Amino acid sequence: MISLEIPGRGAFRFQHLVSDVNGTLAVDGRLISRVAERLRAIQKNLTLHLLTADTHGKQAEIDRILGLQAVRVRGGHEAEQKAAFVRQLGAEATIALGQGANDALMLKEAALGICVLSEEGTAVEALLAADILVPDTLTALELLLHPTRLLASLRR
Repeated sequence: MISLEIPGRGAFRFQHLVSDVNGTLAVDGRLISRVAERLRAIQKNLTLHLLTADTHGKQAEIDRILGLQAVRVRGGHEAEQKAAFVRQLGAEATIALGQGANDALMLKEAALGICVLSEEGTAVEALLAADILVPDTLTALELLLHPTRLLASLRR
């Protein structure tokens, strides 16, 4: 768990990290360098959930590398499926990470939505739905490894 008191926003007790895969953690179906090691470190404090449409057909390999099984979202209404997953976990205890248009609703639903700029592009919808924008995935994961860094950007 990550406990954080954000001035002007209140107290948070994060238990889950829900992340999109393609465009967020992976580019062209391959994990971004050093993402796996950072995710393993984050799993000491948060339960990791990956949501994917498996666009590149390489999710089984990503699952093997990370030692987990991603949840596949069905084609059509992907944004609603991802938001429903966050609600089912408990949005108030969830951090969401994404960059695509189909991530926007989960970024908005989660207690903390982090949008990343991606080599595959970042949808304006996702940017507007998030609480914070970071320049890349590794920066986002570092924020979760050093959560007090969030205070400077999120305090009101």
